[in-house]
Amino acid sequence: MFNAAIPYNRRTFVKSLFVGGCMLSLMRLPFAQAAEVITKTSHTEEEWKQMLTKEQFNVLREEGTEAPFTSPLLKEHRNGTFACAGCGLELFQSATKFDSGTGWPSFFQAIEGHIDTKGDNKLWMERTEYHCARCGGHQGHVFNDGPKPTGLRYCNNGVALKFIPEQQG
Repeated sequence: MFNAAIPYNRRTFVKSLFVGGCMLSLMRLPFAQAAEVITKTSHTEEEWKQMLTKEQFNVLREEGTEAPFTSPLLKEHRNGTFACAGCGLELFQSATKFDSGTGWPSFFQAIEGHIDTKGDNKLWMERTEYHCARCGGHQGHVFNDGPKPTGLRYCNNGVALKFIPEQQG
């Protein structure tokens, strides 16, 4: 029980409480997972033109915007994943999609590490543009007026996405 060879006083008692508390804290921390490495892809402009429709090329490669309320993905409510139409990298889970009323598919959270952002001043205001982390394809803009839990609204061009339904079975 008590080892007389180790002097036990208030200082050693406090130290043991501190060490014990630190160990308990470490035991509750989730183990960090290695970050997914996204391998970048690149194609020539001609290759992209062959791979994409005109509308997809305009949005993904020239940072265009599709007309609001034209995307069939606005009415997509099945379980699944929304992926980049250019390279297939998964960008959003269907559970994060919501109806923003803006006319474009909207999400409150992207899959971590699958998008890159940059500033955009094209319309005389500061916005944040986001792109696919693999192919650099323009997806849309992210705003701070979304729902909880993130408060973000990833406003995505529908032609820049493809929907992959969840496999049943």
